[in-house]
Amino acid sequence: MSSLDAKIFITLFLGVFATTLGVGLVAPLLPVYAHELGADAFQVGLIFGAFSLSRTVFVPYFGKLSDKKGRKPFLALGLFIYFLLSILYVLSRNVEMLVFIRLGQGFASAMILPVAQAYVGTITPQKKEGLTMGLFNISLFAGLSVGPILGGLVKDRFNIQVSFLSMGALTLFAFILCLLLLPSETEQMRKRASDTVGPPKYLKIIKEPAIFSLFAYRACFTTGIGIVWAFLPLFASTRLDLSSSIIGMIVAMNVLVSGIFQTPMGFLADRLDKKLLIITGGILAIISMFYIGMASSFKELLLANGIFGLAGGISIPATMALGVIEGRRIDAMGSMMGLLTMAHSLGMLTGPILAGILLDLFSFTSIFVFGMIIMGVGTIVFFFLNFP
Repeated sequence: MSSLDAKIFITLFLGVFATTLGVGLVAPLLPVYAHELGADAFQVGLIFGAFSLSRTVFVPYFGKLSDKKGRKPFLALGLFIYFLLSILYVLSRNVEMLVFIRLGQGFASAMILPVAQAYVGTITPQKKEGLTMGLFNISLFAGLSVGPILGGLVKDRFNIQVSFLSMGALTLFAFILCLLLLPSETEQMRKRASDTVGPPKYLKIIKEPAIFSLFAYRACFTTGIGIVWAFLPLFASTRLDLSSSIIGMIVAMNVLVSGIFQTPMGFLADRLDKKLLIITGGILAIISMFYIGMASSFKELLLANGIFGLAGGISIPATMALGVIEGRRIDAMGSMMGLLTMAHSLGMLTGPILAGILLDLFSFTSIFVFGMIIMGVGTIVFFFLNFP
């Protein structure tokens, strides 16, 4: 990387870390908070799904537009909107308000992570896709692993409103950081990001087997993530009677383990078969979802969620590396990262909502079995499209 590219990478890394740290502070507390406001299981799923619904709708638009107009304006605007909506959490007193805020933050999020990933993808050297994206993913996983622990401690020491305000402060810091330190893109950077005739349409690129297999796997994997993030805290609170601090520790275990493995597995992804790493991660995710549903103690739940984190640590760097390679091939990095983020959002949307319906009808075990099945489908689709 050049010195300019290194500056871009570091600024984006710190900005995404601060934002995801704020998200991590609040996310594990939302299911319990919503339950205290009178939300049933379906409404808890709806609160989590609302974020992904609006992000799914707007990610394709912002991903493609960032290929044409540049990344910095969208990053700065998205972070500022996210900050304003974070403050509104303090005023929330009912489920409807929480759904509205989550919808708005999903809209803002569509301008943040996929655009930042596209920016990093644009400056990534060839044959170092796994290592570079693995390093950048640490910003995401470090924030989401430390956040739940801090959020639980803050809530137990003060109250959830302080956690909401902390999320707002961190997002404001990320906005200022990107506004002041992130350099505007030069024409040379923009040429690296997109072809002069513009990026291809999403319906065209998703028909390619290699890209569709990444999309399907990502959607199914994040369906499992959505189920765990939305209902593991509620399961731990209502069934195992664990405190907010302990729940934060359990949720953080998933992300912490995944984050630890991002760089070494990214390094391996540049040297081994990326597709085999993705399938290995899928198999581990299936096993972990089964054991989460069977867990009957803090230690069992911690171990099962840790295995899920290992699954992400193995598969995510390889998935993102293949995404960068494909984005470079089709000369549309923003569109490619937007497509992967859309798959992520679809999983985070459908997982919590469908799991909420299953929980209202059956039991906690049923929702984790559902996640196991969905993860199996994604792994099988990826296998057959890449190993015919």
